Amino acid sequence: MMQQTKVDELVSKLVQAEGSDLHLKVGAPPTVRVHGELEYLEGYEVLRPMDTDDILKDIIPEKLVEEFEEDGEADFSYAVTGVGRFRVNAFRQRGSTSIVMRFIPFGVPRFEDLKLPEVIGKLAREERGIILVTGTTGSGKSTTLASMLNLVNRTMPKHIVTIEDPIEFLHRDDKSIINQREVGLDTASYSRALRRVLRQDPDIILIGEIRDSESAQIALSAAETGHLVLSTLHTLDATETINRVIDLFPPHERTQVRSMLAGTLRGIVGQRC
Repeated sequence: MMQQTKVDELVSKLVQAEGSDLHLKVGAPPTVRVHGELEYLEGYEVLRPMDTDDILKDIIPEKLVEEFEEDGEADFSYAVTGVGRFRVNAFRQRGSTSIVMRFIPFGVPRFEDLKLPEVIGKLAREERGIILVTGTTGSGKSTTLASMLNLVNRTMPKHIVTIEDPIEFLHRDDKSIINQREVGLDTASYSRALRRVLRQDPDIILIGEIRDSESAQIALSAAETGHLVLSTLHTLDATETINRVIDLFPPHERTQVRSMLAGTLRGIVGQRC
């Protein structure tokens, strides 16, 4: 509990500094990224192996302990009342534990507040098809998707199912019904959740990230059968995005994938930091 109190203190200082990420690494004091630059938090000593191990032990969900021990990495979310939610990635490096915590503010960003182009709002109101939000890490893909879902939730009676790793923004039902599933907590894997999502009568499906041919195939099939599918890719522009999706599949399937994309792709939103 002492370590949990310490990490709550650290993330509070991160938010106070208007930072985006907290880094906890053996051999360095707690470090924050503020306006793109890394800086040490003042008043803290260099972290020892037992420090990062104890911090992780107090914040990692019990279900993920075995995964971390076997794989050497784990993703999960962590919340501090009155401060915010954090997306956590814990990993092993040089025989010790490192932790990176990204700040996710409480509350879902309103589409209007982000001043996004209205064409993105029109995409969010599509009845069917696939929409991909792309960009590098930290470019705001998750925030854009959350604002699109929030727009739908406030204006349309839909059933929305999200599959995320981990859940970042918590949505409350408004005009829509929203079910959010977190990999490792609510379902064993992306693939398992995706194989069952069409049985859950969704109108809109949000897939946190298209990672492989299976997730891409299910997304395209869902879009073909009258669902709206939203997801992300770590690509820089529309051309690279289309090529990346096609390249996920073996050569003998790519002609069919091109045809499916041509019939279902409604838009690609490319973001830059």
